[in-house]
Amino acid sequence: MTEAAEDPGKMSFEAAMAALERVVSDLEAGKVPLEQSIALYERGAALKARCEKLLQEAEERVEKITLDAGGAPAGLEKVEGL
Repeated sequence: MTEAAEDPGKMSFEAAMAALERVVSDLEAGKVPLEQSIALYERGAALKARCEKLLQEAEERVEKITLDAGGAPAGLEKVEGL
């Protein structure tokens, strides 16, 4: 499957971010026809949404290491407010 046909909803964060960077680069170059620019913009929006979703999920899983009185790791605690 070519990258252009790959479903953003199934891409890893790294793959989606790399594809988004290529879309932005292509659009900034200004060398694509109008219809292709519109399609690139739409794909970029889908890739951006995928990256934001994956980042939000990662933030929700971030945990903070708690330390005991001696400074040794004692466990994990969910970080609030992320």
